[in-house]
Amino acid sequence: MTNVIDRTLDFERCYRVLSARDARFDGWFVVAVSSTGIYCRPSCPAIVPKRRNVSFLRTAAAAQRAGYRACKRCRPDASPGSPEWNHRADVVGRAMRMIADGVLDREGVDGLARRVGYSRRQLQRQLVAELGAGPLAIARAHRAQTARHLIESTALPLGQIAFAAGFGSTRQFNDTVREVFACTPSELRSRHRGERSSTPGELTLHLPARMPFAGDELLAFLGRRAVPGVERYDGNTYERALRLPHGSAIVRLSTAAKGLRCRMKLEDLRDLGPALQRCRRLADLDADTAGVAEVLGDDPVVGPALARRPGLRVAGAVDGAELAVRAVLGQQITVSAARTLAGRLAATAGERVTLNGERDWLHFPAPAAVVDAVEHLGMPAQRKQTIRRLAESLASETLTLDEGCDPRAAVQTLDAIAGIGPWTTGYIGMRALADPDAYPVRDAGVRHALKRAGIAGRHDEAALAERWRPWRAYAVAHLWADTN
Repeated sequence: MTNVIDRTLDFERCYRVLSARDARFDGWFVVAVSSTGIYCRPSCPAIVPKRRNVSFLRTAAAAQRAGYRACKRCRPDASPGSPEWNHRADVVGRAMRMIADGVLDREGVDGLARRVGYSRRQLQRQLVAELGAGPLAIARAHRAQTARHLIESTALPLGQIAFAAGFGSTRQFNDTVREVFACTPSELRSRHRGERSSTPGELTLHLPARMPFAGDELLAFLGRRAVPGVERYDGNTYERALRLPHGSAIVRLSTAAKGLRCRMKLEDLRDLGPALQRCRRLADLDADTAGVAEVLGDDPVVGPALARRPGLRVAGAVDGAELAVRAVLGQQITVSAARTLAGRLAATAGERVTLNGERDWLHFPAPAAVVDAVEHLGMPAQRKQTIRRLAESLASETLTLDEGCDPRAAVQTLDAIAGIGPWTTGYIGMRALADPDAYPVRDAGVRHALKRAGIAGRHDEAALAERWRPWRAYAVAHLWADTN
């Protein structure tokens, strides 16, 4: 193996992180060691390699492309992801989100390129220049990770796993697993002694989070807003129905050591990758907790709340369109009232989930169904009209809030819809667009928290919000937690 150079990373800083075995940077980059031919997390417990033998790369795909295999000790494929891919508006960020959601597997490189508005050649050039690997190599790394999840957590025949993980053939599956993990699929399965389901379509997985992680608070936030029929929360486990590219799923999330325990039932195993990606975005598992603490930790207003709940997340969304409709439903009313309205909408127009052994679940209505159903909701006519305009924009794809959308364009479109104010745009930015600096202007919960802290007035709030940049969404999450 030879050293490869990624000029977007500062070698000296990365080497200091490696020497300190700093787990906060797991997922930000990987460490390729030429003397052993492996790549690791920055926090790998092995002896720190000599400087001349080390390269730092942005992605596992770049390391695999250069001929390195994953370390068996630190398992870099099981580390949290880089938080920047959750919200970046450029072509690289959008492409990374869509690849993780399986768009390339479903539509090919040409389909991915069309979605980001580039030619195939331009997209390849952009990704290789910044990440050291093109879209096919990045998708291959995701397939390998999905395959490992299935090998270790199910008793499925390996041939079925190859198909479910997105490989074109069993031979391609076997070759990739050997190249990435330095063992055959059978050897990988025999080494793992964790929980393994023998029921088709059922899996139990661990979703790693960047630490610290306030998982109980995150699930409680989702639970307080759970839409009847679509979501459930019993005080420990949050459950919901997912509408996925090839079918339905039910996911059940509970806290676990260094992340979440995810029990999942899938109608089609090909949806495992997209389901995992959406759960990770929902729980904000890749959040830059160090960056948040650095800016907000000493703030006199937010700092004490952060000290009480280190690692508090901004809850995301599994479906941006659903979140946007629910946000407008919740304008100027309580969380409980918004939950009731959303439940009525789901009961009126939601699609019933057909999944063996699962009963009484609904998918939240698609935008086209919302357009007709909103008329039957008990709410002011002006609010109905706003929801109708929003749903029509989503149904026609004038507004897109999926993984591949351009967040800046989405905000501009939202602002242009009559009846949607700055609070709603900020809330959608926080949760559907994963913008860490989004801010719901004149939020009642924030105002209440500031009043308790002895701060009142719009001018004071605006000055504080500027001080919280670029983590205003996390400041709001902490103030909300203090008002519950």
